[in-house]
Amino acid sequence: MPYHLDEHRPGLDVPYEPGVTVTRELAGDDVWARLAGLYGEVADIVADDVRSGRVPLVMSGDCMVSQAVVAGVQRAHDGAPPSVVWFDAHGDVQTLETTTSGYLGGMPLRMIAGYRPELLADRLGQQPVPEDRIVLVDGRDLDPPERDYLAASDIRQLFAAELAGEHVPPGPVYLHVDLDVVDGAQLPGLLFPVPGGPSASEVGQAVRRVLDTGRVAAVGLGCTWHDGHGAAARVRDALPF
Repeated sequence: MPYHLDEHRPGLDVPYEPGVTVTRELAGDDVWARLAGLYGEVADIVADDVRSGRVPLVMSGDCMVSQAVVAGVQRAHDGAPPSVVWFDAHGDVQTLETTTSGYLGGMPLRMIAGYRPELLADRLGQQPVPEDRIVLVDGRDLDPPERDYLAASDIRQLFAAELAGEHVPPGPVYLHVDLDVVDGAQLPGLLFPVPGGPSASEVGQAVRRVLDTGRVAAVGLGCTWHDGHGAAARVRDALPF
């Protein structure tokens, strides 16, 4: 998925050679309609893979495409939404009402949990994931509205170092790794670097513990960096995919 939201990024540097590349002519001025058209194809491919017993790995330049991956896994599991383990330096639980920047990429986890389904979820057939089936890993750069929401929600927050198999919610799992979860001082070229996080190796070890549950149905990689800085090569050997 060589996109950052609806911006086509044909040169996006990703850690692995893709088997399928999803692109689409995006028309119209409604960003949500543009994303829904693009993401519908992703959801179809993910659903087919999961039904066939494969674990799709979706690489993109942002995290919003996760809504399509969740929708695809849901379709393959008789309409039941998967649990979510979400590695990210950011909370991604902003809303249109709380964001000060207007950046849509700060909202996907909140949307997966049920915020404003008419924007994307309804168009993809994605049912909300209950908050108590979501784990946010190493989310450390949180705006005040995000802190307030997370404090009142049932979303569990953990550091990568403490994440164990017993913390993974039940059922099939969507494993999301925004690679800016890695310490911003250690990974070059990140769009939104955040210091103080785990190393790429530590992230890889925590991801392995999730995979070892045997319940991961799909994986998303947020390749949230500028091209040409070598970030993809830097994380490739650290990740267990």
